[in-house]
Amino acid sequence: MRSLSAMDRGFAPASLAYAGALSLREAEGLRVKIRPRARKSRFGLRDRILARLAGPGVSAIFAGAVLLSTGVYGAVKGGHYEAFKAAQGAPADIIAKAFGFGIEAVTIAGESELAESDILAAADIGPRNSLLFLDVASVRERLQALPLVKDVSVTKLYPDRLLIEVEERQPSALWQKNGHVDIIAADGMPLDAMRDQRFIHLPLVVGAGANERLGEYLALLEAAGDQRDKIRAGVLIAQRRWTLKMTNGIDVLLPEREPAAALASFIQLQRDSHILDKDVLSFDLRQPGRVVARLTEDAAAARAESTAHKTKSKGGPT
Repeated sequence: MRSLSAMDRGFAPASLAYAGALSLREAEGLRVKIRPRARKSRFGLRDRILARLAGPGVSAIFAGAVLLSTGVYGAVKGGHYEAFKAAQGAPADIIAKAFGFGIEAVTIAGESELAESDILAAADIGPRNSLLFLDVASVRERLQALPLVKDVSVTKLYPDRLLIEVEERQPSALWQKNGHVDIIAADGMPLDAMRDQRFIHLPLVVGAGANERLGEYLALLEAAGDQRDKIRAGVLIAQRRWTLKMTNGIDVLLPEREPAAALASFIQLQRDSHILDKDVLSFDLRQPGRVVARLTEDAAAARAESTAHKTKSKGGPT
């Protein structure tokens, strides 16, 4: 209880009010227990981390990590790591092989001209590889870079087998350029240098770009019919038209347009008159409906003499 006069003078300070209240409670026989407030730790997060790092064994771990990183850096810079990968495989491959995902067998199908060892070497597949981490797209890309390979598929057969199916380009003709002869496929792709006599009977095309127009030359051979054996080679002139080299040394100059039709007419003339058996150097078919023959020197001299003799016998000028 306070007097009204005391309230007129203002409230007492909080400390005095608290003391007054406490006295009143003690007077009433109440026990008040005041709990002390928890004191904040003097050590923060940074101090605790530093304390951990200063603990036993940390310096040894740090020294080991430094030595390990130094060793790895030296192995990489010195080429030892790459040599290890080339011999044993990457760490991921080693782990995969340990779990049974190594390549135990490779099945190759469709090859005829290529040897299995050549395919494996081009695919870059060996004991160091694992089936799990083998990049099939890269293997396929490397195999398709081979001239003889037209298409290829690579299939993983888990856990440890690989299937490679190859579609090869077939030798279709020979291509001579700048004195060198190559074996080419039907699409004109050079396959290999001509070193095997078993390909000597393939059709022969000559000249720059002749390999890319092989289909045209093969169509001309078809137009020759039963006389195609008399054609030894096709020479592409200025990448515009064909000149046929016959087996007896005669040249047949074909027109740029509709060469197959002109050749068919010429072959019919050969069947009827055996003009390829004459003493001529070449036949020019470039003018529609006409065949111009160029005689050899002996044939030209004999023709000139015969013409002069006929003129004298008719009483013409001498």
